[in-house]
Parts: sequence; C-alpha cells; structure tokens
Amino acid sequence: MTNTYPMSGTMTRRNGFAKLLCMLAAATLTSTLVAQAPLPTAHLSIDPSAIVAPVSATLYGMMTEEINHSYDGGLYAEMIQNRTFRGSWEGVEHWGLVRNGDSAATMSIDRNDGPSKALSTSLLLQVTSASSGNDAGVSNPGYWGLAMKPNTSYRGSFYARTDDADGTLTVRIVNDRSGGVIVSTQVPLHAGPWSEYEYSLKAGPIRPSVENHIELTLDHPGTLRLQLVSLMPPTFNNRLNGNRPDLMERMAGMHGHFLRLPGGNYLEGDRLEDWYNWKETIGPLVDRPGHQAPWTYWSTDGLGLLEFLEWCEDLKIEPVLAVYAGYALNGQHVAAGKDLEPFVQSAVDEVEYLTGNTSTKWGARRAQDGHPAPFPLHYIEIGNEDFFDRSGSYGARFTQFAKALRKQYPQYKLIATDPIKADAATAIPDMIDDHYYKPPNEMMDFVHHYDNAPRTGSKIFVGEWATRSGTPTPNFGDALGDAAWMTAMERNSDLILISSYAPLLVNVSPGAMQWPTDLIGFNAETTYVSPSYYAQSLFAAHLGDGTAKSSITGTGDRFFYSATVGAADHVLHLKLVNATSRDQPLAIDLAGVKGEHTAMIESLHAATYQATNSISEPDAIHPTQSKVRVMGGNWQHTVPALSIEVVDLRLQ
Repeated sequence: MTNTYPMSGTMTRRNGFAKLLCMLAAATLTSTLVAQAPLPTAHLSIDPSAIVAPVSATLYGMMTEEINHSYDGGLYAEMIQNRTFRGSWEGVEHWGLVRNGDSAATMSIDRNDGPSKALSTSLLLQVTSASSGNDAGVSNPGYWGLAMKPNTSYRGSFYARTDDADGTLTVRIVNDRSGGVIVSTQVPLHAGPWSEYEYSLKAGPIRPSVENHIELTLDHPGTLRLQLVSLMPPTFNNRLNGNRPDLMERMAGMHGHFLRLPGGNYLEGDRLEDWYNWKETIGPLVDRPGHQAPWTYWSTDGLGLLEFLEWCEDLKIEPVLAVYAGYALNGQHVAAGKDLEPFVQSAVDEVEYLTGNTSTKWGARRAQDGHPAPFPLHYIEIGNEDFFDRSGSYGARFTQFAKALRKQYPQYKLIATDPIKADAATAIPDMIDDHYYKPPNEMMDFVHHYDNAPRTGSKIFVGEWATRSGTPTPNFGDALGDAAWMTAMERNSDLILISSYAPLLVNVSPGAMQWPTDLIGFNAETTYVSPSYYAQSLFAAHLGDGTAKSSITGTGDRFFYSATVGAADHVLHLKLVNATSRDQPLAIDLAGVKGEHTAMIESLHAATYQATNSISEPDAIHPTQSKVRVMGGNWQHTVPALSIEVVDLRLQ
C-alpha cells in the first residue's frame, strides 16, 4: 500500500521545524466562529443487527518515547536532574556549589573514580573549611523544580567514597524563595571504598510547592566523591524504581490495550552507537551507563526495559515490542549479513527476556531482576521509521530479523516499518506501521484513505498519528481532527488492528519541550490533559466489536461518524463529530429498534478551534454527560457545532 507521510519522522521534524511553524500558522482557522443557523437535516441510517466488518479489540493503545522529557523529568519519578554528574564545557550540568557562611570548597569531575564500570566517574567535592552552620556542598534544582507535598515521605540514596575520618552528610530540601529548610536529615559516612547510602525525608504540613532545591553538604573539611544521587517521591503501586502516580493515572484513563515500547526515534538514536541497547538498561541502577537520546538530552535509563514492562503490567496492558534493526537517524545503517548478526541475536534475546521461562538464560535474568513471571506479547516491530533509510537496505535487514524471530518465536506477529517486497514467506510482514502527522483540515480530508484499501496481505498498525496545530498540547481543532480520524480507523478496523497517538507526554516547563503537539501536559508538580486526550479516551472506552451497516446523506465534508456494536452487551456505540460552525440536525433511523430506549451521551464542545486546556486552565474543555429518550427506531437529534459526541444505546 502506498503511504504518505506529511510531517512524519525525525528528519522532517528536525530539518523542517521552521517550515512546520509556518504550516501550523497557515492551518489555523479563524479564532472566532460566529453562530449561524443550523444546517439542513441529514439522514443517518444504521442497522445494528447487520455487522459488515469486525472491529479490533486492541485498536487503541499508547506510544511513547524519550522526547519532551517524557521519561527523565517526567513519568520516571526521579526528582534529581543529572544524578550521575555528567559534565559539559560549562561544568557539571544542573549542579551548583554551596558555600554557606565562611566555608570554602570546590567541585569538579573525577574521571578516574566511580562506583562501577558503567558509572566510572564521580563528582569530587573538596571542602577546605567548614563548620556547624557554615557548611559546604552541592545543590540540584531538580527538573524545573522539586515538587514537595505536605505530609509526604521521600526516599533517597547516593553512592559515596571518602578517605577521611567518619563524618556526616546533611541532606536538606530548601525553598528557593524564602531560603527556609523544608525538611532535612543527616547521613553517617564511613571511610573506605565506594558504598551506597540510603536516606528518607518526611515533609510536614507544608504548602505544596515546586520552587525548591536539594542540598548535600558537609560541616567539616574533607574530600568526598559522589555518584548516582537520587530522590524519589511516592510512586505508582509503590514501585521502588517507579513512575509518577498522576501520569500513570492519566494513562489509565485512556483505556488503551498496549504500549509501543521503547518508542520511536528513541529506539535507534542519531548515530549507530546511540541505539537502544536494552541489555544496558536492566539490573541495578549503578550498572546502567545511560545513553544519548535523539532529542538533545541524555537518558539515564533509570526507566529501562523491565520498568517499561512493569509499566504495562501496572496499567494491565500488553507491550508492543520494537527491536532495534540496524538503522540510525543520521542515515547510517548496519549491512545485512554478518555485521547485522549481533543485533539480530540481541532481538532474539530481548524476546526471551520478556517471555522466556526461568529455565532460559534471559528468562532467568528477568527473574534475577525481580520478575520471575513472563510478560504477555503478541507483536514485535522490527525497527522504526525505516522508510527514511534511502539506502534501500531495510528489506534485507527486515528479512534477516524476520527469519530468526519466526524460527525461534513463530507465534508472534511481525511489524515492518516500511512495505517489504519479498518472495519468501518468512519475510512477509504481518503488519505495516504507518505514521501520519497533519493539521486539522488535512486530517479531516484524509479520513477515506483506507476505505478502499485491499483487505489482503499485511494488516496496518497506525503506530504514530496526531492532528497538530496546538502547542504544547492539542487545541479543540486538533481534537476534532483526531476524532474524525478515529471514526475512520474504527470503520476500517478489519484492516487497522492497532493504533497509537504520538507523542504522549510533554513537560511544559520552559525549555523542556522539543515537539508539539502532545497529548498530556505536566510540570514537576501537576498534570493536565488536552481535548484530544478526552476524545481518545471516550472513543476507546466506547467501542463495539463489529461495525454496523450504515449510511448517511445530507451532510457536508466536515461531519463524521462511526457506528459499532458490542455482540455481548448489545450496545450501539455511535460517534458523531461536527467540525463545522453550524448545528447539524440528524434524522437517525435505527433499523429493528423498537420501544423506548435511553441513550447515554458524553460530549466535548468548544467555541473555537483554538480553545484548549493548559497547565493554568486544565478544565477549560472537558466531557459532559446527558441522557435522552429514544422512542422506537426513529430519533431526531442535533449535534451542536464544534462538538464530539459519543452515544451509547442499549439495544435490548
């Protein structure tokens, strides 16, 4: 199938960013839509008893990657930024020197001493003068602040080495504005080799605040090396190395069925050496070196492969596993054949880590890492956006991976990121991953793309899609475009088996974002969701398993609908999207429906395409609920201008 990729992929994302901004500005509709007379009545006929195509039970899922500080500084609950003391030409990033009173000290990077092979450097703190009340040390501002909440416990740890006589290290949280100490503790140190230290902090009845920083100080002269300084708030399901509860709860509210991981460009990286080497993301944190992520900043890999899988487990969803396939965003690739063999073996090992029992090498390693039970898996994606590989190597690379994976794991479906021309059955992908990023008008014009596509051959995974004009999160025009596109995916869900919006998360703090438009916004303290989030949540929560026979007449090209029916619960799920500035009256004929019924309606509405939610106004647009009586099979209903409605009608 021929695919189109407007504004899709990393190369377009980077090289055309200025062009993107111009396009988004041009695509923005007028900010004021004047109320007009209703449109003429349209006629919608639905036969709920006639199912014309199946609907995939796993149509809606989630895709995420390390972009916009989605992981470090976002979902991953770690509060310390640059906890491994990475240096730059400016010094030690995000760390400052503390010299209270008349204390004297210096800090630098020791490149020859660290607690592990993975973390072989450290921060060297040399205190030449200090005393009680005149202490010296280092400070960290967190990720755009440290969010402190009242009556809340925090867990901390660090690695340290000192040759000095035993002393104590003071850890304190200080308010940026007042300079007052919110909470503090003292950690006894001992001379000798590298050791891990743990501490805890319990905030009292304070006012919630994000304007805080952490200090680690000595009140005596000495030399101290530090590495892997951590501070964790309470996490979802109390995971020791877990995720922010508020963001996990937002994702749970999407009613998705899978998570595509580790996600997008994060899989391959800018250069071949930046690939997502999953074996370096498991095990103790001190053994994880981290790696350069493709969106300008370093990834600690604190959220590693096992944490991804536990993320799925906590949300009761499945992983869609993407394995590295030998391509880098700068255009480099690993040649098929002998050079590619180590990466093919890595993929085979990775699947074993997910699914193998404890008698296998990597299943035993998963158990050693704390999770004896295998994880569920149905789909394996080979690479990411390999349509950008102009060398034409993807067909051979995919074939080599497919043969190895199907030999070892024939039960799993394989997803290609570019159409494959191959004669061998072992190389034909089960699915093709299509990506679409479009402004609202173009997305609405795109809704018939799959209507007449062949139903033979590979199925479709719409692995990245979004309507884009708002920033940092979608506006209501984007939500209308998304809803229109979702009606198309539901109508074609015999072909489109799974789909996932992208990107999922954005830290809206100044300087944290690289890519608009993103589904869920947050800062160090709180979260909010976009109109598009609500649209997707409603569509996913109200979906049947079959598409009902239907037809519509009398509407323009900015009205969209989907009608699916649940075989078990006998509920008609009707989605209605009016993207025009005029109310749309409908005469709905429900074949075979008799007697009185109650329709439950959840709706989204805004006055303009530009209306949106934000970190300061999180509830400007939100779903509302209503009920209407439907007498017999003839229902007169009006869909308001600029509205998305999800209607549930129990048929029995």
